[in-house]
Amino acid sequence: MENTMDITARIDGLSSAADTIWVLLAAILIFMMQMGFASVEAGFTRSKNTANILMKNLLDFCFGALLFWLLGFRLMFGADAFAGLLANPFAPGASIPDNIPQTAFLIFQTMFCATTATIVSGAMAERTQFRAYFVYCIFISALVYPLAGHWTWGGGWLAALGFHDFAGSAVVHSVGGWLALVGAALVGPRIGKYKNGKPRAILGHNLTIATLGVFILWIGWFGFNPGSTVGIATPALQESASQVFMNTNIAAATGALTALFAAWFRYGKPSLSLSLNGVLAGLVGITAGCDAVTPAGAAAIGILCGMAMVFAVNFFDAVVKVDDPVGAISVHGVCGSLGTVLTGVFATDGGLFYGGGWRMLGIQTLGAAVYAAWALVCGLILFGTIRSTIGLRVDRRIEEDGLDYYEHGETSYNS
Repeated sequence: MENTMDITARIDGLSSAADTIWVLLAAILIFMMQMGFASVEAGFTRSKNTANILMKNLLDFCFGALLFWLLGFRLMFGADAFAGLLANPFAPGASIPDNIPQTAFLIFQTMFCATTATIVSGAMAERTQFRAYFVYCIFISALVYPLAGHWTWGGGWLAALGFHDFAGSAVVHSVGGWLALVGAALVGPRIGKYKNGKPRAILGHNLTIATLGVFILWIGWFGFNPGSTVGIATPALQESASQVFMNTNIAAATGALTALFAAWFRYGKPSLSLSLNGVLAGLVGITAGCDAVTPAGAAAIGILCGMAMVFAVNFFDAVVKVDDPVGAISVHGVCGSLGTVLTGVFATDGGLFYGGGWRMLGIQTLGAAVYAAWALVCGLILFGTIRSTIGLRVDRRIEEDGLDYYEHGETSYNS
């Protein structure tokens, strides 16, 4: 008969195997989000720039995968972010779970890194030089995102304060969204976007593929959020993952419906494009607190983020006059920050509405402000330097004829 130690070792092995499979399957789902982002961005822009959009989404992941492996992971999860430059990425003191192989955690986190640069490329679509994209993608993947992530997920100072961002409303989405704001502002609006100071709609060429992309992103978020439990073997982890799954789905649905009715009220028509972004607004907003709120709280976050997104799109378009073809600033920047703050309101343990007082809300607000400020400052330095050296924007003729042929020598649609 097997002794107790053998049985315990076998159970531990099975638990580790279950956790590892869970994390790797979640990583696969998050990887699918690259397909979703590519489809949404291509669908929301014009056909003459489709190959350019698809190329950037391909390279977002390629750059992210290599640079996060070489440098980003060291900065993000090392015991000391800057000392991690010369350290083994799995050195003692790194803030990583011990229930799964270290490489499984690395590949899981790599998927998050690739998302941040993808957000930026969408907001700057249809007029940005491909070589400029190369430069900013490298710096975001290798430095800007990993250093920001260290403060919360790597045991940094925000984590010590009790800041809560379960799967990245602030760390991933708001950083990407506020970087996108600076990039879109500095590269300037597309030709024909504004006439006599008033915005004109430049319609995307394929809402079918954009809708498909949103559904793919919705599926991918079931890896993004539930996978962040980094385990499934114990009853507590199973309960947590199930709660996260439910909350993620509810926020997406309420975000979509709220955006639909807000757009209907605001513009007189139930807009498909705004409803699609409403799904994403709800998903981005719930990502920070998906493990900490009830389904009712998730619904409230989805409603508030869906509403905020619709009015933010109009604000940046008509008031600030920043041209964002896909609504990335409103979806990721605004709703990422808003969802982070709302976690301090609706969290059942410490939230304002659950008797926790103002402390958690204050910490969440501080964290959201810190990540917004970090992204804005980094964006001004990064995009300002690029604009003054190699240049951000393509020539007028290239923009008018389309980036596909001039930048890549091929087009997506050929008769």
